[in-house]
Amino acid sequence: MTRIDINAVEVRGLVKHYGETKALDGVDLDVREGTVLGVLGPNGAGKTTLVRCLSTLITPDAGRATVAGYDVVRQPRQLRRTIGLTGQYASVDEKLSGWENLYMIGRLLDLPRKDARRRADEMLERFSLTEAARRPTMTYSGGMRRRLDLAASMIGRPSVLYLDEPTTGLDPRTRNEVWAEVRRMVGEGATVLLTTQYMEEAEQLADELTVIDRGQVIANGAVDELKARVGGRTLQMRPSDPAQLPAMARAVADAGLDGIAGVRVVPEEGLLYVPILSDGQLTSVIALLSAHGFGIAHIGTQLPSLDEVFLLITGGQTPAVTDTIPEEVAV
Repeated sequence: MTRIDINAVEVRGLVKHYGETKALDGVDLDVREGTVLGVLGPNGAGKTTLVRCLSTLITPDAGRATVAGYDVVRQPRQLRRTIGLTGQYASVDEKLSGWENLYMIGRLLDLPRKDARRRADEMLERFSLTEAARRPTMTYSGGMRRRLDLAASMIGRPSVLYLDEPTTGLDPRTRNEVWAEVRRMVGEGATVLLTTQYMEEAEQLADELTVIDRGQVIANGAVDELKARVGGRTLQMRPSDPAQLPAMARAVADAGLDGIAGVRVVPEEGLLYVPILSDGQLTSVIALLSAHGFGIAHIGTQLPSLDEVFLLITGGQTPAVTDTIPEEVAV
């Protein structure tokens, strides 16, 4: 049976100006129901303005957006009951305890008292806040407040959840807890729009990515699609004899194979890196080295890192090759 994709969020031509500044300049995007859309962009690109428009906190100047079937301008009351939002900074009542904050929000969302209590307990446990549940929030550390804010955004089981740089300032363990909870919610059918500066977070959570710069969408697609779009793969080779690395690099460079340039040797890794654009180039390089009698202990390929993709798309400089997981190729 063919799956029919339904968009939980649809944005067309969204515009928001602050004086002469165009925070959003005709943004179009879709978020499929039950998926995570990662929104990337430099500081000041318009990501937070987009989230604020879609959560009814500000009104767009032009364009149209619907979330969970509700128009963000015409039906704000109905929409607010279906969404959850975590902004860049924790916004909790410092005079209330952590448990009281969550219980209050549950009741504001019309959860019955029993359900609000149970849900508050559940979310405190999920975010490792049970021991501090009865303490005033003013005594919480910054990371604890952030976790409580995230728990608050999820307490009503929203059908659409906005996470605006949700793990900024969190330690790795807490970040993993947040990721696990996001995956849990998506598994239960929620839709998530995630803005982030962490490329690892985008790769871990996002089904698709949208890149915004200067208020406009400049790229979108699945992670691997964007990686392929900006420059293919890199062939990695480790010789049986590490002393042969320089000779292997010279052999490839001197052969003048069509379209192959930028051959690199990384002695500390014992690897030769060769940028390739096609399987034909991969075959040509391997055949060339075999003809020269070089023994090869390992061959693998890797796509560009998401950091490289982001910098290339937004006009930055490409950094050196960073940590990647190679795609193994049998020799």
